[in-house]
Amino acid sequence: MKTDQPLLQSFKLGATTLKNRVVMAPMTRSRADNPENAPTDMHVEYYTQRASAGLIITEGSQVSPQAVGYIHTPGIHSAAQVAGWKKVVDAVHAEDGKIFIQLWHVGRMSHPDFHNGDKPLAPSAVNPIAKAFTSEGFKNTVEPKAMTLEDIQQTQEDFVTAAKNAMEAGFDGVEIHSSNGYLFHQFFNKNSNVRTDNYGGSIENKARFFFETLDKVKAVMPENKIGVRLNPSLNGVFGIDATEETIPTFDYIVERLNNYDLAYLHLSEPFTDVSDIDFLETEIAKHYRPKYHGNLMINANFDQESGNAVIKEGNADLVAYGKLYISNPDLVERFAIKAPTAEWDQDTFYTQGEKGYTDYPKYNVQAQEA
Repeated sequence: MKTDQPLLQSFKLGATTLKNRVVMAPMTRSRADNPENAPTDMHVEYYTQRASAGLIITEGSQVSPQAVGYIHTPGIHSAAQVAGWKKVVDAVHAEDGKIFIQLWHVGRMSHPDFHNGDKPLAPSAVNPIAKAFTSEGFKNTVEPKAMTLEDIQQTQEDFVTAAKNAMEAGFDGVEIHSSNGYLFHQFFNKNSNVRTDNYGGSIENKARFFFETLDKVKAVMPENKIGVRLNPSLNGVFGIDATEETIPTFDYIVERLNNYDLAYLHLSEPFTDVSDIDFLETEIAKHYRPKYHGNLMINANFDQESGNAVIKEGNADLVAYGKLYISNPDLVERFAIKAPTAEWDQDTFYTQGEKGYTDYPKYNVQAQEA
């Protein structure tokens, strides 16, 4: 596609070439409402409808039963789940699309209802004071179980197994979800990680679990098929309260990631207004572009104009779109002709069934011209 829009130019991403720089961001949609928590034909249709994206990153998929924290989310740890995802991947590839799976462990952002009454795992026994979305509705989170060294090792092995399963399903790569208040992010934050062993205390120690896991995953698949997601200025949501140590921690992590040949680093701009917090960064892409030497993806509230601008200015290589991709399966085509985008229905983000999932229409040029 010849275009003067940076978003619509092709891009070499690790082991693959993307037809454009528009990425479908990972989004929980809660449609795996079956006993196996496996993707269904509805997932196949949903992702295939959006295969014109340069890259699709799937919704977060739990790496083990212990990793789950929301109802009806698809996993990547059982044979049925792998088989379901393979149908998705094959269909997306048939439409010349590329697709990564996001590997997920929610840690303390879960509830005993998901674990036969057992407490969810976390770096430390610190309640995030948040809500968990269970089969009986929203419930208050509880004090989690502080992970033992055995728990840490088993969880790392779960990520390795999930990566192997992703390759078996045919995915073009994986994204390690180290963001948004979930397990890895809980290790990074000094309020949620009060450990006194090798996984707590110093910035290096708090990042140890993440880098050990990354090293184990890259031992079973090429580094350039691995992406990493981080949210440096997250504050006041997902159980995370930022501190003066937050940005130095992410600076350390991002700079150390330069030692890896990753597919990309996926960063989020602040989810909330942090302009009055002097120890947080308000412009994540601008702050981390000079620090990170690999492929940089940016996310959070971009539209067509701002997406083109952030690439043109050199602050990102790829732009991930979330809610716009819910209501605009043909987002790339709309960008190409500068068509208006459709509004999303927030009431159906996490419901079950086709409504608000696969029933958003593509843009009808003929109808607009009639």
